[in-house]
Amino acid sequence: MATLFPERKKPKPIPKVTFSERVVKLALSIPSGKVTTYGALARAAGGGAMASQSITNILGKAHKNGETRIPFHRIVYSDGKIWTSPRYHAKRMALYRKEGIQVDKQNRIIDFRDSLFEF
Repeated sequence: MATLFPERKKPKPIPKVTFSERVVKLALSIPSGKVTTYGALARAAGGGAMASQSITNILGKAHKNGETRIPFHRIVYSDGKIWTSPRYHAKRMALYRKEGIQVDKQNRIIDFRDSLFEF
C-alpha cells in the first residue's frame, strides 16, 4: 500500500561547536588594524557575563595545541588598555605599529572607538 508521505531521510547531525572553538574562530577573524575587547569576544561566542575572564586561558590553550595564528595583541580591555609584559612589550608594540594602531604611554589604544571591531 502506498503511503501519502514518503519516509524522510534522517538529517545529518549538526556537529556541536564548543564555546572555546567559537572563541578561537572569532579571534582569528579580527582584522588587521582593528582590536576588540575580551567582553565583546566572549559575547559574540555566546558566553555570559563572566565569560570574558576565560578568553586568555582558552586562546592560550589553543596556541599551545598548535593554533599559532591567534592575534593576541588585537584583544584588549574594555577601556582600550592593552595587556603587555616586559617579555612581550617590544613585540606587541611592533605589531601595533605595523597595523597602524597607536598606543599611548599609559598602554591605551589612541582613538580606541575608531579601532574597535564589532562582531
